[in-house]
Amino acid sequence: MKLYYSPGACSLSPHIVLAESGLKYETEAVDIRSVPHKTANGQLLTEISPKGYVPILVLDDGSVLTEGAVIVQYIADQVPQRNLAPANGTMARYHLQEWLNFIASEIHKGFGPLWLAGSSEGAKKMALERLEKRFTLLEQQLADQDYLLGDFCVVDAYLFTVLNWTAYLKVSLQAYPKLQKYLERVAARTLVQQVLKVEGLI
Repeated sequence: MKLYYSPGACSLSPHIVLAESGLKYETEAVDIRSVPHKTANGQLLTEISPKGYVPILVLDDGSVLTEGAVIVQYIADQVPQRNLAPANGTMARYHLQEWLNFIASEIHKGFGPLWLAGSSEGAKKMALERLEKRFTLLEQQLADQDYLLGDFCVVDAYLFTVLNWTAYLKVSLQAYPKLQKYLERVAARTLVQQVLKVEGLI
């Protein structure tokens, strides 16, 4: 398998899950500042996936998977013994998918206006207010457990990735001590540390 990623982007999530899976994989960085986006080897990203954004996972048979929430579940299902996701068809799996969808639509996309240089101050303020409501929900979910679903799994790789953006965007989590501790807890994992070093984030 080969993961195409951009340092610190949402592709950090499947990068972490690959490391936690113990599977053999390769990675190649993508320069998302270049127009059009190119890989470290100079290949156009659209030649790998017409969507033209990361993450992209190319499987050993040449087939391509995109969308982080799908990629992390695929990886988890290759190594069920690692307990990175509950078994398909169980209620626990549906709850995992519920959280993946929540993170994708309410938090990941919620950061959008804060990243865009052309966003007005009003749009940024509204986006931050919506995010704070979501942060409150997460704070409650983590009130008496270390990870979103109790034990570390793929949803934590995704949530850690997008919450990490608060540092770059100077969004304070001071009002959310559980979230702050959660970020520290995930970041301290040995394999997460390895991935952060590979991506040049620490």
